Amino acid sequence: MKYGFHIWLLTAILFTLHCSSIAQERKLGEMQKDNIESVLPPLEVLIDSAIAHNPGIRSADLQTKVMQYKLNVDKSSWTKNLGLQTDVRYGTFDTFSTNTSAGQNPSTQATQNSQLNYGVGAFVKIPIFDAISRKYMLKSDQLAIEQTINQSEVQRNDLRQMVIKLYNDFILKHKLFVIKMKYAETIKINMQLAEKEFQNGVMNLDNYTRVCDTYARSEADFESVKMDLKTAYMTLEVVVGIKFNIIL
Repeated sequence: MKYGFHIWLLTAILFTLHCSSIAQERKLGEMQKDNIESVLPPLEVLIDSAIAHNPGIRSADLQTKVMQYKLNVDKSSWTKNLGLQTDVRYGTFDTFSTNTSAGQNPSTQATQNSQLNYGVGAFVKIPIFDAISRKYMLKSDQLAIEQTINQSEVQRNDLRQMVIKLYNDFILKHKLFVIKMKYAETIKINMQLAEKEFQNGVMNLDNYTRVCDTYARSEADFESVKMDLKTAYMTLEVVVGIKFNIIL
């Protein structure tokens, strides 16, 4: 029973490794395709994603909202000139009364009473400066909103152009990568044949050295193109905010 479990565990591990190897080969095979566009999302999707993930554009959109809120506040600022005023007082107040009965000299009497006095009134203020400047203040707010909207649109257009350039640059570098890869494979086969011919004495040293030099240069060119492709790939990922999950 224990032996059977070990066999089952070993089979599961080998199956997992096999599936992982197939997945890596598939992804590498995708990178080696002549038509890399079929692996990437559509260009419009990349542009929309880049716009959604760009902090500069989000900041410009938020600034537009701030200016719109300011416009709404300024439109209702006239209400600050309207209001109610109340006055409430409680305490001891002195009350004076004069007695003017006929045939008697007027006499004054003072009394003290504790009472609550209150009053309510409305007021309307019409500041001349506010009345004159209100029109220009609202116009200034509207122009500021238009300015932030235009700035945001400029950033969107710049980002669209950037994504298009990065997308096409990645496709171009991938095509160069495929060409250099096929050329390097051919030179590698020639190198292997040259080694056998040199060992068997069929090829002389000068020709063998020439093949080795060609092989070294092709490998160096291939690694350079591969690094350029990787840089273009990673840059495109950062700008659009999408992980393509392609193994280079």
